[in-house]
Amino acid sequence: MAETIESPLITVPFESLKRAAKEKKTSLDEVSSVVKLLDVSTAAAMTSAEQLEILSRMASRLQTLKRKLAESSQEERADAVRCQARLQHLQNLGTPAKDGVIDWNRKRLDRLVVDHLLHSGHYKSAEALSTQGHIEDLVDLHVFAGAQKIVADLRQHDCTAALVWCEEQKGRLKKGRNKLEFRLRMQEFVELVRQGRMMQAIKYARGYLSPWASVYLQELQQAMAILAFKADTQCSPYKHLFQEEQWESLVQLFHQELYRLNNITPQSVLAIHLQASISALKPPVFSAAVRKEDPLALKPFQKLAEGLPYSKHIHSTLICPITLEVMNEDNPPMVAPNGAVYSETAVCKIAAQNNGMFKNPESGDLCQMDEMKRAYFS
Repeated sequence: MAETIESPLITVPFESLKRAAKEKKTSLDEVSSVVKLLDVSTAAAMTSAEQLEILSRMASRLQTLKRKLAESSQEERADAVRCQARLQHLQNLGTPAKDGVIDWNRKRLDRLVVDHLLHSGHYKSAEALSTQGHIEDLVDLHVFAGAQKIVADLRQHDCTAALVWCEEQKGRLKKGRNKLEFRLRMQEFVELVRQGRMMQAIKYARGYLSPWASVYLQELQQAMAILAFKADTQCSPYKHLFQEEQWESLVQLFHQELYRLNNITPQSVLAIHLQASISALKPPVFSAAVRKEDPLALKPFQKLAEGLPYSKHIHSTLICPITLEVMNEDNPPMVAPNGAVYSETAVCKIAAQNNGMFKNPESGDLCQMDEMKRAYFS
């Protein structure tokens, strides 16, 4: 296809649609099991009061299942609309006109920027851009909408919303052996110790931390040891548990689980594209005299390039920094007395403007043409 499809564009709504359908089927099976129990509730051996009590419980259970089915149906419809809109978007792309590549790429660029804004926590800006570009069904605003409050609460030192989310996603989180709920519980325990409420902390640990002992025994033992310390302790094994960074690590862990459960890349697709492009440009030896046209001349791009692999070229290509033309046998490289290399075309052009003298465009030094030496490819 003319456009490379970033997998989250299709996988996010499709996997969500599959989950919604599965949850709906589970609820329907549960409704069937409740209906089958009606025969038992009308057994002759039961009194009228017992039958009424059983029927009342069943009615309550059916009401809960009705609400779940309504929510599942609503999610299913929304995901189906997103799937249809994204498939239609890809189908309508076609081939861009010769002078219409920018307009052809507009929606895709808007999508990448919105995705980056969402990953960066700028939900309102992402929402505004998606509305302006009419791409609401092509981006994953719905995934990040509920996450905003959870992240805000965590940064306000409140785990309540995050724990509610863990309870709602309990089945899916358990499959991934997630550590988020344990870390949230441990942080609430630490806050009780920080406030000096030792008895409440012990009671909390018995109720919420002890079930995790078989999985995270070492971390649990370390957490329990802080009962003997104050929040301003300088003892290195326990000092970090009281630090502010623990809350930011919880935010990162929550995002990690949010992305995993919704098949979203941990980094924005825009960042992945930039890193791939920069890696293709990154040379093994970086020169401070890099051309201004090179993205790696900018410090933000240099920071993005840190840790990325170098570009691999089987055959090197020499580019003249003045004309930006390839230097080859027809346009050989010429070496100035100071070691700078320029193409013969550029040297001759500059010399023609300076009475036969070559003026170095970087240092301003002048030299005779016979001082320029031709370099040869080996």
